[in-house]
Amino acid sequence: MSALQRVAWVTGAGRGIGEISARMLAAAGYKVAVSARTAKDIEGVADSIVKSGGVAVAVACDVTLPASVVAAADRIRAALGPVGVLVNNAGAAESHKFVGHDDELWRRMLDANLNSVYFVTKSVVADMVDANWGRIITVASIAARVGGKYIAAYTASKHGVLGLTRALAVELVAHNITVNAVCPGYVDTAMTANSISNISQRTKVSAAAARLVLEQMSPQQRLITPQEVAQVVLMLAADASSGITGQAINIDGGAVMS
Repeated sequence: MSALQRVAWVTGAGRGIGEISARMLAAAGYKVAVSARTAKDIEGVADSIVKSGGVAVAVACDVTLPASVVAAADRIRAALGPVGVLVNNAGAAESHKFVGHDDELWRRMLDANLNSVYFVTKSVVADMVDANWGRIITVASIAARVGGKYIAAYTASKHGVLGLTRALAVELVAHNITVNAVCPGYVDTAMTANSISNISQRTKVSAAAARLVLEQMSPQQRLITPQEVAQVVLMLAADASSGITGQAINIDGGAVMS
């Protein structure tokens, strides 16, 4: 089956990595479903893809709620067909030192970053098994590979995503389904802009100085671009990547080499 006949679902597609991934997949010929909690954002992305000659639908979905996920999967199936490429991109990032850590923050991170991947993947994997083909790609984080100061909940959720990725890769390999994680460092997105703002407020330094701290975490002394991450997503979706499964691909300028 060619890309022109395949359906890709990108969560968290209203901006940043998700939006760019959806646009790249559509440009490559995939029929793309874009989802996020805010309908307005994804409707603009879908309309833009259609105006560019692609096929896209916008489906509002809260990936932390099982009923919302199942309803979204049903709508996508009815509009475009069964999902063959899933890009689990929706997520959130919050930080707090562990002493006095807020329990609700812990729950929010697990819901947004780990439980969501479980719910969305579960909603489409049976179709992939039936088709004997599938691509499950989760945008994790370099925090899935190493620990980080003040991000215990975020790190735990992303480590969980990597564990789930590896377990599913083993379980689904007989069905010609690959399961991989993409692990960026700090990416130049709105989410990172929020992190910069938080660092600036907490440490009383300028936003420029806070950004520099994040840039210096990479040997390349810069933030990763959304396009760089989306390019790896596109590569993993292709037939030519059938030999890549159970992997965590770092995109961090060489900060973590394992």
